[in-house]
Amino acid sequence: MPFPLPLALAIYVTIWWIVLFAVLPFGVRSADEAGEELPEGSDPGAPVAPQLLKKAAATTVIAAVIFGFVALAANYVAR
Repeated sequence: MPFPLPLALAIYVTIWWIVLFAVLPFGVRSADEAGEELPEGSDPGAPVAPQLLKKAAATTVIAAVIFGFVALAANYVAR
């Protein structure tokens, strides 16, 4: 591993958050787009079913792959 463990965790967490913000908009539909009645006091752009657990799982997998590439690149540069 080209990084000490605390640095590797910090890099992974940073990548995870960046990927999360990229994944969050996928599949989001508002109540108007879904054809559902908008509850009183609700924001018209609020998602009907955000599926956050599924997005967190996808983010974890994607971030792990990206971190793997970063670690491989750092390993080759360190040689």
